[in-house]
Amino acid sequence: DPGADASLCGMAATGASGTNAVRYGTMRPNVLNLRVVLPDGRLLHTAGPGRQPRKRAAGYDLTSLFVGSEGTLGFLTQATLRLHPLPEATAVTIASFPSVGAAVACTVQVLQAAVPVARIEFLDEVMADACSRFSGMGLPVAATLLLELHGSRRSLAEQQQQTEEIVRQNGGSGLAWAEGQEEWERLWSMRHNAWYAALALRPGCQGYSTDVCVPISRLPDVVVETKQDLQASNITGPMVGHVGDGNFHCILIFNSQDPEEAQRIHAFTQRLGRRALAAGGTCTGEHGVGLGKRALLQEELGPEGLDTLRSIKAALDPHNLMNPGKVL
Repeated sequence: DPGADASLCGMAATGASGTNAVRYGTMRPNVLNLRVVLPDGRLLHTAGPGRQPRKRAAGYDLTSLFVGSEGTLGFLTQATLRLHPLPEATAVTIASFPSVGAAVACTVQVLQAAVPVARIEFLDEVMADACSRFSGMGLPVAATLLLELHGSRRSLAEQQQQTEEIVRQNGGSGLAWAEGQEEWERLWSMRHNAWYAALALRPGCQGYSTDVCVPISRLPDVVVETKQDLQASNITGPMVGHVGDGNFHCILIFNSQDPEEAQRIHAFTQRLGRRALAAGGTCTGEHGVGLGKRALLQEELGPEGLDTLRSIKAALDPHNLMNPGKVL
């Protein structure tokens, strides 16, 4: 589920994912082979020409090296992907919670109970209200979870019952399972329009999306602390995330012509990245490092890790032709 305008090789280049990652994984484990044009013009097939085994142990894992390389090592021109069967049955529900902490705690408990969810998406009350108004859904102004279950028709009934119990234990309400494909597609369409819904909160302003990913056990604390930081910093930053794999985003809406506000946004993004690192997580779950998180990458990997990356970059691109200045 890559998003409306994503390309496969673009998704691979940034190591991206999407709402289904909690069950089916990010791009990295779903790419079996890549065709890459190297900086010197040679054509590389990272797993060998025409090869597509589900697993391999031959040599270094070149495919994983290029997934997430952000255009610094070569042009990705073709991707061979792992396919997953469509589920026999799908169930989608939406639930409201008294706080962001309760919503995220529910997510953790659902995962700990081994409910085989396909998607768990989190919206804080600001994002839920924005999405509801933008898409005309009439949702409560409250922290919200969207959950999707995949399986056989027989197994779904048990999964739904188990999910309902955990939602209620965490103070969730308004739990109703979508009837039919048209209704659950409408719910996910609302979620996919989150960027535009956030921009509509402050017409004429600019949006800046940032994300982090932390271990599931630390997710409730980090989300609550981030929410408090947004409020204390007086920043319009609705939160949304693929919390099923510990990943969440802040869509920061600000006036780019206001230097003071732009500085507050920058300072917040650095605090958010360091908060994730302190929790044992990563400064970015699915958007790459680019320019904005180079300092955080150094803190995450340490000097030895960064030196190793630079050595790989120098070996493959000695003239620094590919995306110079990015990532490293």
